[in-house]
Amino acid sequence: MHLRRFLPILPSVLSLPIALSTLSTLSTLSTVVILSCVTPASAQAADKPAATGTEPKSVASDKAVNKDDLRKKLSPLQYDVTCNAATEPPFRNAYWDNHAMGLYVDVIDGEPLFASNHKFDSGSGWPSFFQPVNKGSIIEKEDRSHGMIRVEVISTKSGAHLGHLFPDGPRPTGMRYCINSASLRFIPVADLEKEGYGKWKSLFQEPAEPKPAEALKK
Repeated sequence: MHLRRFLPILPSVLSLPIALSTLSTLSTLSTVVILSCVTPASAQAADKPAATGTEPKSVASDKAVNKDDLRKKLSPLQYDVTCNAATEPPFRNAYWDNHAMGLYVDVIDGEPLFASNHKFDSGSGWPSFFQPVNKGSIIEKEDRSHGMIRVEVISTKSGAHLGHLFPDGPRPTGMRYCINSASLRFIPVADLEKEGYGKWKSLFQEPAEPKPAEALKK
């Protein structure tokens, strides 16, 4: 008799634990969804590849060089070439026909880049070298400007635009580093000592070889 009184509500009572379990599951799922949409900054950083140090940095943008100081230090052409990747006129620049022995350094920070005994006459009207004095002193970056695909040559430390690299040079490397005179400063062998580049003198006492002057860095 008493059992019959409770029969109508029995299904509701029995279904209560199931409903509570369902609500708990939905709440958990909602929390997961919300957390998955709000990614912590540390997790976002982990999704990005670590910096390799090979990305070139333009002097004109985020390199730690004061642009106003550079404008005072450099000529308008030097600034335009190194900071804005401009190209100087061929055959009308300082070093295209320079045959003196010496070291070519970055016009901005004085970093040694090229040597006269790696220089050759390419007929292009710009200074051309078959290798740098130290491979680590330059960065080679794909350049798709002006509707062409080229390899841009950038100074590693200053970020200055130097020129472009082409695979049509002489032996022993077969490469041609076509460099703007405006991005360089030439130091004759006789002045290396007084200019603070004395350790590079030995480079001009040996035959030109297709290898970086790593020993000179030590």
